[in-house]
This record gives sequence, structure tokens and C-alpha cells, in this order.
Amino acid sequence: MLHLRASSLADTHAIAAALAALSRAGDLIVLAGEMGAGKTAFAKGFGAALGVTEPITSPTFTLVHSYQAGKLTLHHADIYRLSTHNEVADLALAELLEYDGIVLIEWGDVVAGSLGDHLLVQLDAVDDDEEARVVTLSGVGPGWAARWQRVEVATGSFAC
Repeated sequence: MLHLRASSLADTHAIAAALAALSRAGDLIVLAGEMGAGKTAFAKGFGAALGVTEPITSPTFTLVHSYQAGKLTLHHADIYRLSTHNEVADLALAELLEYDGIVLIEWGDVVAGSLGDHLLVQLDAVDDDEEARVVTLSGVGPGWAARWQRVEVATGSFAC
């Protein structure tokens, strides 16, 4: 587990960009945090770093937005409105990962136990600072364990 501090929106984007640089096709990134914690802001920074040129918006009502990022496709999901594991399974996230895709799931922590290999990004607001966030990273499974040292180096300037 790694604890980081983002003092601004630009820092949140920079952390997301550092993780995007370490990501590859087949990766699953789970974004967790309260409403307004910065999950969509993180997704915007992540997508921009991958090369997404169109605006990244929250897929709360459409559930999944897909964006081309060079040879990769970024699938941005929001499962806030889903209430069962079956509804999440109906999104076919595993299939999205198979085709040169990276999947970011907002509110995915509620089903993270059934997702297999993933990176959990927990964003928490800091009470005394409107823009600051504590970002906690946890790698789950061998895919992220093999890259963990690179994650630490890439995000080290934000360590708290």
C-alpha cells in the first residue's frame, strides 16, 4: 500500500499520468472514494496521459464510455447506480480488457473482491483543504505486484 498526497487538481492529474505510463492493455484500475473525491478528475488525467483527445466525462448514466488512446482503448465505467454483482457482470468488463483495453471503474471498490488482478486507487478529500486529496494505492494480484517498485518510483514525489 502506498499513501500519496495530491495538493491540487494538477497533482491528481500528475499521479494519474504516472500510473497511466505504467499501465498496459488488460489492466483494471478501480477508483474509490466519496462523491466529489476526484475519481472522474483522476480518470481525466489518466486518459489525457494515454493520449485521449476527446473530453472525458463521468459515465454515471451510460455506465461505460470508451475512448481511443492510440493503440489502446480506455473504457471508463461508473457502477455507482448498480446494486448487484450480476448487474456488474452484465457490463462484460472482462471482455473489454481482452481487446487492447484498459478499464477504469469508478465506485468499483464495492465489487473489487470479485474483480481479480487490479490496482485500487482510493481518493479521500483532506478536511482542511478543498483541493487536496490523499491517494492510497493498493496493487491486487501478480500483475501489479510485478510493477510495484516502478509505481513507487513514479509516484515518489507525492509520498506522504
